[in-house]
Amino acid sequence: MSPKNSSTGPANIKSFEITSNSGGGSKDISAGVVEYSYYESVLTNNVTATAVVIESGADESGPSPGVLDSLPIRGGEKSKIIVEDTQGNQLQFPGDLYVNRVRDGDPGSFQDLYMIDFVSIDHFLNNQTRVVKRYEGNISDNVNKILQEVLGTSQIGKVDDTALEFNFNGNRKKPFYTCTWLASKAVPPKGIGKVGGYLFYQTREGFQFRAIDQLFQQSSTKRFIYNETQVLPQGYDEKVISYNISADTDMNKNMNIGAYSNNAIFFDFVKMEYKSIDFGIEEQEGEAGTAGRDYIFVNRQFIEKEKPSRLFSIIKDIGVNPKGTGQEQLSNWKQQPEEENYQSEKTLVQTIMRYNQLFTVQTNIIIPGDFTIKAGDIVECDFPQLEGQLKKENNPQSGGKYLVASVCHRVTPRETLTSLGLVRDSFGKGGS
Repeated sequence: MSPKNSSTGPANIKSFEITSNSGGGSKDISAGVVEYSYYESVLTNNVTATAVVIESGADESGPSPGVLDSLPIRGGEKSKIIVEDTQGNQLQFPGDLYVNRVRDGDPGSFQDLYMIDFVSIDHFLNNQTRVVKRYEGNISDNVNKILQEVLGTSQIGKVDDTALEFNFNGNRKKPFYTCTWLASKAVPPKGIGKVGGYLFYQTREGFQFRAIDQLFQQSSTKRFIYNETQVLPQGYDEKVISYNISADTDMNKNMNIGAYSNNAIFFDFVKMEYKSIDFGIEEQEGEAGTAGRDYIFVNRQFIEKEKPSRLFSIIKDIGVNPKGTGQEQLSNWKQQPEEENYQSEKTLVQTIMRYNQLFTVQTNIIIPGDFTIKAGDIVECDFPQLEGQLKKENNPQSGGKYLVASVCHRVTPRETLTSLGLVRDSFGKGGS
């Protein structure tokens, strides 16, 4: 028997309570919420949400002032929002959401319409704190320290281990900026010299500092299919309502960004010498396990390692920030004056290539509301093959695993939908 697919019917808004900053209590405005959208993205440091509210200026007891002025809502109000999809899965940010702004107001004689934007508390804490200390050692350890000691959050999800040490000064930068900057310098322990690239983002499970390749190595959480029947085939969790491919292979763009091959010149101004290194996509294949499968089908005349399409010039970080403090730091520098603080030859170019490859294939799908899906999850999709016959087979090139780069859970009085922005670095089910 085929599994039953969920409905796109209305969700259950169990709570939409906003608490006044001025001690005026709280008010549940769920009756006036006509649309609620919750967002997560691997390219965004914090979660966000937006509600569209309509107020009639009256309640069961008669005329009443709008909640914007009666509560009032002026910014920073704590909000308890709990929404349940048609399968009973609850959508609630664990630390509650806070009002960021009220916008697009449309006042009328009989009703007011406006939108409220919400963010996690960490969005505000990030503006109130700065990274000022000096850090040394493993990048992943320092990310944990910054989140706990500087940002002051307890909402920390998964922080993947990193290889290679890196010493740096906070320079009074904000925590989000610093952690995103560190993500661009991190490499996984098993990928030194081969792969790089981490992502720093927030989901309902806390802050995530994840290696791109380790994200792709996760098991699929859901399986979706798009077909032209009302039947959900065995083995799938949902039918895709609609989909579109927003980005596909662009050979010229890939060559411009050096996705296939590049050359980097590393300057060492202590020894007064330079080193030229050619790096090709073939060197990522195998070690990464997910990158570069499609180069097999690209015209090899245009991706030869010996003919790089992008050039880099990099000054090595030498003689700066040796380990220790005071006399210890001076002593360490004297013992190893030529030691490189950041091993750019083994990280920089590989990381740039990996970021560029991640968005090779971009597909957007809409499914019935499923609040269990988060940014950073892996899902599997099957799409029909273009054929001149009624019964169509699944397309082996567009089907397969995708990374959920962004997710929007949208609720209205009539329907509950989940929109997913999916990405991967190659075609085919054998790829990522």
